[in-house]
Amino acid sequence: MKIGTIDLGKRPVMLAPMEDVTDIAFRLMCKRFGADMVYTEFVSSDALIRHVNKTKAKLSVSDEERPVAIQIYGKDVETMVEAARICETAKPDLIDLNFGCPVKKVANKGAGAGILRNIPLMLDITREVVKAVNIPVTVKTRLGWDDNNKIIPQLAEQLQDCGIVALSIHGRTRAQMYTGQADWTLIGEVKNNARIKIPIIGNGDITSAQQCLHHFEEYGVDGIMIGRGSIGRPWIFREVKHLLTSGDLLPNESFEWYLNILKQQVFESVERLDEHRGILHIRRHLAATPLFKGISDFKPTRVAMLRAGTVEELFAIMDGISC
Repeated sequence: MKIGTIDLGKRPVMLAPMEDVTDIAFRLMCKRFGADMVYTEFVSSDALIRHVNKTKAKLSVSDEERPVAIQIYGKDVETMVEAARICETAKPDLIDLNFGCPVKKVANKGAGAGILRNIPLMLDITREVVKAVNIPVTVKTRLGWDDNNKIIPQLAEQLQDCGIVALSIHGRTRAQMYTGQADWTLIGEVKNNARIKIPIIGNGDITSAQQCLHHFEEYGVDGIMIGRGSIGRPWIFREVKHLLTSGDLLPNESFEWYLNILKQQVFESVERLDEHRGILHIRRHLAATPLFKGISDFKPTRVAMLRAGTVEELFAIMDGISC
């Protein structure tokens, strides 16, 4: 599969963009475990053109994580064009336009998935950003606003006509948020549309290597994005790539092996931020990891782990966990 001139090989698996998750440390870790492409956290075009330092920091990319995309969101043409030009100076491999974020503070302002209610504006933004930059532009969106407006089959053709080089589709509507099950049938319909010439990347509810293989085979997508299934589990990319290349499931490692990866995430988070902010940042991964699933009477330990205020305290709790 190629995105512009970027050759990602057969059946690439990518780390989906996620706010407060896909910082550079996590992207590099997922890359080491086999992610074929990674995406930054969402970057607000409004904040970027106002030179908000916290937002500008999200543009930091490294050669070790390439190919890497910077994803931006916004609600008007001029701001998105200016933000895209700023992003281009950070030298990502491509720019991705977020037309899929469902959270209220974004969608209710007409950005992210909110723009699914204003398709002419979405197309204007896409067309003008493509013209404004000299690197590939892609789009990530959803099936539509709600069950009565699943417009992705027509929308995919319109976005392609704007000049994007790939389209990622999350198999939910904005109304669904992250509830229910992702519906991949329309993603498959888009992929099998003879008029679609660009790569179609599927996203939604991929939490195992077996699911990833099944969705490649069932829906024929060119690539697959893994989002929430990687939180607290960056090794999922290793498992997926092994199954896709060998046809066999990767044997499980020891409990300590996985625990050490989580510890490494803690170290890297603290090193990037500081002890207090680093631990706060990594709690999402510790809360979401499937590593502790099935351990009896684990709730008090989980609570203590998520309340720990220092690395020493946190690691003492983690070292006391037995599977």
